[in-house]
Amino acid sequence: MNVTADIEQGRVSGVRERGVSRFLGLPYAAAPFGDRRLRPPEPPPRWPGVRDASWFGPTVPKSPYPWPFDQLFEEPEIAGEDCLNLNIWTPEPSASLPVFVWVHGGAFVNGSGAVPQYDGTAFARDGVVTVTINYRLGADGFLDTGDEHPNIGILDQLAALRWVKENIAAFGGDPDRVTVGGESAGAMSVATLIACPAATGLFGRAILESGAGHHALTRPTAQRVAAELASRLGVPATRPGIASAPLSALLATQAALSAEIQQAPDPGRWAELAANRMPFEPVVDGSTVPALPIEGVRSGAGAEVPVLIGTNRDENLLFLAPSGALDVVDAAMLRATVAGYGFADPESVVAAYAEADRSWSPGGVLAAVTTDWMFRIPAIRFAEARHAAPASTHVYEFCWPSPVRGGTLGACHFLEIPFVFDTLATPGAELFTGPDAPQELADEVHGSWVRFISGDDLGWQPYTPASRTVRIFGGQEPIEEDPGRARRELWEGLR
Repeated sequence: MNVTADIEQGRVSGVRERGVSRFLGLPYAAAPFGDRRLRPPEPPPRWPGVRDASWFGPTVPKSPYPWPFDQLFEEPEIAGEDCLNLNIWTPEPSASLPVFVWVHGGAFVNGSGAVPQYDGTAFARDGVVTVTINYRLGADGFLDTGDEHPNIGILDQLAALRWVKENIAAFGGDPDRVTVGGESAGAMSVATLIACPAATGLFGRAILESGAGHHALTRPTAQRVAAELASRLGVPATRPGIASAPLSALLATQAALSAEIQQAPDPGRWAELAANRMPFEPVVDGSTVPALPIEGVRSGAGAEVPVLIGTNRDENLLFLAPSGALDVVDAAMLRATVAGYGFADPESVVAAYAEADRSWSPGGVLAAVTTDWMFRIPAIRFAEARHAAPASTHVYEFCWPSPVRGGTLGACHFLEIPFVFDTLATPGAELFTGPDAPQELADEVHGSWVRFISGDDLGWQPYTPASRTVRIFGGQEPIEEDPGRARRELWEGLR
C-alpha cells in the first residue's frame, strides 16, 4: 500500500509492506550537474504535488568495480542527475524512534545507498528508522585543485545529515537520536565526521566497521593526483578545467590512474598514497578536515559521542585471494612490504606472524600483516585515543569464516555487512556468505547494532588500554581480553 509524508520540499509517496514503510530516492541536495559540477552541494528544490518515492533514485557517477571485485559486489547503476539522494525505512512514520544513517563503502570510488545488502527493513522492523545515502565519489567527491573545496564528498555527507536532522521526524525518527555508521570508506568517512567541526550536533552516536581515522591525504599529495588527472585529460588543473572534461573520459581516466597507483605505488612520487593506494579520499584541508582524523580524536574531537568500532579477522584476504595474488607472494615480497611499514627488524615481525599460525604461506602472512596495518591497528588506535573520553567505546571483531571459494576468503572485508543488516537472503549476499550462512549469527550481530543505536546495554564492557575487552562474533568465545595481543604489541610505536 502507498503511504505519504510531508517534508520541507513537498509531499512524498512511499510503499508500506509487512509493517515497514520505505521512501526511496529522496533528494537531499540539488542535482550536481551543469553549473553545480564539482561544486559544494546546494539545497534541494521543492516540488509541486506528490513525489513518487517507491524506488531508488539515480546513483552518482562512478566506474564499475574492476575485476575480480565485479564478480563479488552488487553495484547498482541507476541513470539520472538527482543522484544526491537518500533512502528511508521506518516502522511508524508518526513515532519518535532512534535513527541510523548509513555511509556506504567502496574505496571512495564505488558503492551507493541502493546496494541490496544495505536494505533497512530489518532495522526498521526492530524499531530503528534507517537511512542510506549517496555521496559523490572519485574526482567528483575528492578532487583537490588547490582551492577551498577539496572535500566535496564529505560536504555531501554533511548535507545529508543536516537533511536528516531537519526532516526525519516526518518519518518517525527522533532528530536528537541519530547514529551515523559506515563500513570501509564509509567508516573512514565516519571518523572524518567525528573530527569535523561542521558535524557537531548532527549525530550522537557512531559505528565504524573496518575503517578508522588514519586514512586521509595531505594537500600536496591530493593536488599531485589532480595535476596528473588533468594532464591525462588535457585540461587545466583547475576545478572548472576538470569539470569541462566529458564525464565518461573523467571516469575512465581516474580508473586508469587508480589502477596504475595500485600496481606501481611509488613513494617518491605518491608519498603517503603509496601505502593505502586510494587516490581519492578525504583531504586534510585545515577546515572541513582540520587534521588527520585520528589526531583530531586524540585531541578530544567527538569525545561525547559513544562509538562502536571493529574489524573482520581476515580483512585483506578479499584483496589477495580472488585475484590469485595470495598464491604468488614470496618471502622477498613479504619482507619488503613489512619493511615498508617502518619495522626496524622485518624478519622478526614476519617470524612472529608466521608463529601465530604455522599453516600460513607467505601470502597468508602478508594478508595478516596488511589487515593489521590497514584496518585492525587503526581501529585499536582509535579506541585507545578515546580511553579518557566521557563517552564509551566498544570494540568488536567478526571472525566467522566464509565457506565460499574454498574457504579462501576467511572472515574477509565486507563479510559482516549482511549479518549487520540481517540481509542474508538479499541478491548478492551469497557471493560472500554462501547459501547457508548462520541466521543465529545475524541475530547476534544485528541485535547488537540495534541495541547500540537504541542506547541500550551491549552486554560487554567498553574498551580501555587496561582491559581491552573485545566482543567476538563467530569465534570460539564471545568475549576476549586483548585478542591477538602479540601481534598488537609488534605495532607499538607505529601507526
